[in-house]
Amino acid sequence: MDERDIRLFLDAVKSGQLSTEDALERLRHLPFQDLGFAKIDHHRALRQGYPEVIFARGKTPKQVREIVAEMLRADASHNILVTRADEKVFRAVRQLVRSPSSRNAGVKSASKAAASRTKKSLNAEFNELSRTIAIHRTRAVFGKGLILVVTAGTSDIPVAEEALVTARAMGNRVEAVYDVGVAGLHRLLEHRPKLREARVIVCVAGMEGALPSVVGGMVAAPVIAVPTSTGYGASFGGLTALLGMLNSCASNVSVVNIDNGFGAGCVASVINRA
Repeated sequence: MDERDIRLFLDAVKSGQLSTEDALERLRHLPFQDLGFAKIDHHRALRQGYPEVIFARGKTPKQVREIVAEMLRADASHNILVTRADEKVFRAVRQLVRSPSSRNAGVKSASKAAASRTKKSLNAEFNELSRTIAIHRTRAVFGKGLILVVTAGTSDIPVAEEALVTARAMGNRVEAVYDVGVAGLHRLLEHRPKLREARVIVCVAGMEGALPSVVGGMVAAPVIAVPTSTGYGASFGGLTALLGMLNSCASNVSVVNIDNGFGAGCVASVINRA
C-alpha cells in the first residue's frame, strides 16, 4: 500500500464503497502480518515505493504459496515477485493464479478471496532462465526513463533476466542488449545510441568482469555492475569479476553481489524513479 493506495482507500471509505468492517480488516494487517513462519511486510511499499519480494530458496512451495495468497488478499494494486523459484514453487503458486503454461501466460485468479478484491484478470509469468515468478496486477510505469540491461556473454543472461524481470515488475521500461562482451567490442559499439538513451544501465559480466568499465566510460548514466559466477577455475565462482568491478576506473560504476540480478534491478528502479 503506497500513498496513492491510501488516498484511494480513504476515498472508498468516505464514499461508502468500502465498509468500515472491511476497512478495519485491511488495516489490521498493517504494518505486517504474522503467519508464524513469515512476517509479511505490507507496509514496505509505503516506506520504500515497492512491495516486499519473496525469496523462494529455502522456503517450501507451500510456504511460498501461503505468502503469495496473503499478499493477493491484502492489496490489489502491486505486482508480486518471487525470486529463485523452481517448477515446484511455480506449481504451488499456480494453485492461486491459474496458468495454462509455465512462461509468459495470461491467467485468471482461482482464489475467490483474491478475485473478489482484484475484480480483474491477472497475469503471471514464470521465467525459467531467471527462476522468477511475476504476478502482474498493474502495467503502470513509474520510472522516468529507460533501464538497459547489458550482458558480456550469453551465459550471463540468467542473472540479467532476473534484473530485467525485477525492474519491470517495479514499474519501469526495460530493454536488453545481450552478448556484447569485450572479446568482440564492435558488438557493443553498435548499440551506442541505446546506451546513451538509458537513464540507468545494469551491466552483467563474468570471467574477468571488464565490461562495466567499458560501458561506464561511454555513458553519463549510472552503471550497476553485476558479477556472475560464469568462468573457469580462476574466476573463483565470480570473485575475480567482483574484485575487477570493485576496482573499476570508471567512476560511475557501482557493484552488487555475485549473481545478484534482483539487487541490481531493484537499485536501478530506485534510481530511475528518483
